[in-house]
Amino acid sequence: VELQASGGGLVQAGGSLRLSCTVSGSISNFGTLAWYRQAPGKWRELVAFVRRDGSASYADPAKGRFTISRDNPKNTVYLQMNSLKPEDTAVYYCNEYPARTWGKGTQVTVSS
Repeated sequence: VELQASGGGLVQAGGSLRLSCTVSGSISNFGTLAWYRQAPGKWRELVAFVRRDGSASYADPAKGRFTISRDNPKNTVYLQMNSLKPEDTAVYYCNEYPARTWGKGTQVTVSS
């Protein structure tokens, strides 16, 4: 089973992006799923996670700006990112929480 992130791109500060994480198998096989990010020269960090029941938790930088959700029929987890800042520039990854094997991420670049 793979988790594939997509939807990144270049956006101006204050803009929005929606990232998608597609599960190759059934999302119902997973409990908690999460988005992480790694900025240049920094450690990978947790952004947000969503539990099987749809309840979510956010790291402080994401609170009030990002929304994580899961669409079980579509086997997809989303990360809606609003009011983006240059410091949100990073490669974004989806994974289980706690994380297991890392797949490819998607690059998000926010210009000032």
